[in-house]
Amino acid sequence: MQNYNFDTVILGGGPAGLAAGIYAARGAVSTAIVDISMFGGQPSNYLELENYPGFSTVGGYDLMEKFEEHADKFGIEKFPMQEIQSVDLKNKIVNTTECTFNAKTIIIATGAQPMRLGVPGEKEFVGRGVSYCAVCDGAFYKDKVVAVVGDGNAAVEEAMYLTKFASKVYLIHRRNELRADKIVQERAFKNEKLKFIWDTVVEEIKGDDLVHTAVIKNVKTGELSNLEINGIFPYIGMTPNVEMFNGQLEQDARGFIVTDETMKTSVDGVYAVGDVRTTPLRQVITATADGAVAAVYAVKYLETLKEVPQKV
Repeated sequence: MQNYNFDTVILGGGPAGLAAGIYAARGAVSTAIVDISMFGGQPSNYLELENYPGFSTVGGYDLMEKFEEHADKFGIEKFPMQEIQSVDLKNKIVNTTECTFNAKTIIIATGAQPMRLGVPGEKEFVGRGVSYCAVCDGAFYKDKVVAVVGDGNAAVEEAMYLTKFASKVYLIHRRNELRADKIVQERAFKNEKLKFIWDTVVEEIKGDDLVHTAVIKNVKTGELSNLEINGIFPYIGMTPNVEMFNGQLEQDARGFIVTDETMKTSVDGVYAVGDVRTTPLRQVITATADGAVAAVYAVKYLETLKEVPQKV
């Protein structure tokens, strides 16, 4: 097993982690980014982004490719496809199946994953009609009927994306109005393929080899009905990827990591950025800002340890 020593080890190679890497490397500290998959994070699965400054419209994969190219410019050591076995935040040790990383500071950028509906049939039909990525799987539903569950920007935008393939897309929401930005709502309401089912929740997902029915309930009347569909895409929120950190630092009631304005956690020398932390907004732009702030203060922390030459 390989042993590595770095001033800063960043866990996660999405926009927050890559931005942190760029700023840490520019601070003249040895920097590594470790990820359980390839770099880019969730935005790599987005068809388009139109709210990242400087780009009226940009493909998610294309944008993350530019982030990675920028990181490469500063000679950051990258370790993709690393299965992380354990993390000791107090002693700054990260163990993967292949390597041990000894760090002086750690920046947690492990992100979050889609929240599950938690209904019968959901787990059983993942990959057979249940999907959490419209961009990944939308083409499989050409001329078919699908449903999206949720009401935020992600849910509405993914529902509209699915109308490029599906003959009809239902948007199921437990209330009678959306949380998505007004401009996103306006586009959705004009889309003739998109049908809204208000005041409704999904109770069960049924099928044989593939999904064919969602059992839905009107929350006002309690009435149950069967909605015939070929696929269902839940977009009801995010759950932080924090299993390896639980119990080692302060977290909120939902498990997100609590930080101060410098992205510092309750453990000295450990910072958290992006979707994994408690934050009022989870966007690519806020993730990159988090990464920049955390890296700058990680470098300052290293200077207090007198392990890094003081800047003149």
